[in-house]
Amino acid sequence: QVQLVESGGGTVQPGGSLRLSCAPSGYSLDVYTIGWFRQAPGQAREPIVCIYYNDDITDYNSSMKGRYTVGRNSGENTVYLEIQDLKPEDTATYYCATPPVPLASCDYDMGHWGRGTLVTVSS
Repeated sequence: QVQLVESGGGTVQPGGSLRLSCAPSGYSLDVYTIGWFRQAPGQAREPIVCIYYNDDITDYNSSMKGRYTVGRNSGENTVYLEIQDLKPEDTATYYCATPPVPLASCDYDMGHWGRGTLVTVSS
C-alpha cells in the first residue's frame, strides 16, 4: 500500500526556519509529482507548491512565496520543503501528496496523502 510520511515539523520562533521531508513507502518518488499543502486550525487545506516529476515547480501560495525552497533528495528518495522566516500565521499541519499515477501533472487529483507534520510558530 502506498504511504507517504512527512517529518520535520515542530515548534519554532518567528523568523526561524524548518525543513520538512516527505518520504514514500514502497516506491520511488523520482517519477512522481509531489504537492505540498497545509491546513491551519479551523481553516481549509490550501496548496503551497507542486514539484513535477521533471522538477518543474508551480507555486500556489502568494503569502509564502519567496520564503520556501522545494526540491528532491533523490539519494534519500525524499522531497523536502524548507521554509524560512516563519510567521505565526504559518502555524499549520503540513502535508505532502502525490497523484496515484507517475508522470502526472500538478492538476491531477492527489490520491495519496501523508498524515501531516505540525508546524507551530510561536515566541
